[in-house]
Amino acid sequence: MASFSERLLATLGEALPAAVVEVSTALGEHSLKVTADHWVAVCTLLRDHADLHFEQLIDLCSIDWSEYADVGRDGPRYGVVVQLLSVRHNRRLRVHVPCPDDDYPMVASLVSVWPNANWYEREAFDLMGTVFAGHPDLRRLLTDYGFVGHPFRKDFPISGHVEMRYDPEQQRVIYQPVSIEPRNNVPRIVRESHYGDTGD
Repeated sequence: MASFSERLLATLGEALPAAVVEVSTALGEHSLKVTADHWVAVCTLLRDHADLHFEQLIDLCSIDWSEYADVGRDGPRYGVVVQLLSVRHNRRLRVHVPCPDDDYPMVASLVSVWPNANWYEREAFDLMGTVFAGHPDLRRLLTDYGFVGHPFRKDFPISGHVEMRYDPEQQRVIYQPVSIEPRNNVPRIVRESHYGDTGD
């Protein structure tokens, strides 16, 4: 009997032969990587096909791979990952799509496929700057109205660019440049020179 990964690849290959980049299974978890051009079509097929029936979107997030050693700068910097659940078949699936343009990361919205993608996509837009084409109301969700930048990007400073405080003289909230000095929060570890040697 064919494995789930093989059946998934066969189903998608028959319906959308140019969509699938990679199907993998690690530690019992199934992952699917697809092209941005076929993102909505693949997700619609995953939801509607009787053998798959991933009717529930569990999570959606955006990723910045710029500091990942195994991906580096050779591939796309940004991507979107969704976690799907098939209640009917008691199966989970992770689907990943890379954003083709590093300067303007954008993929199609999945709100038409799973309506609960709405706020997930707004959060990803707010914190990572990923644009979801066709989203009905794409605006910031968690940061302040005047916030500049996207705080989950790897190049965003940990302390931010501005700080907000209440000014009793002006009797209002004001923004000002960050007053704390940036510092290295990684603890320094001292080990003997032979630490980790296997004695070969």
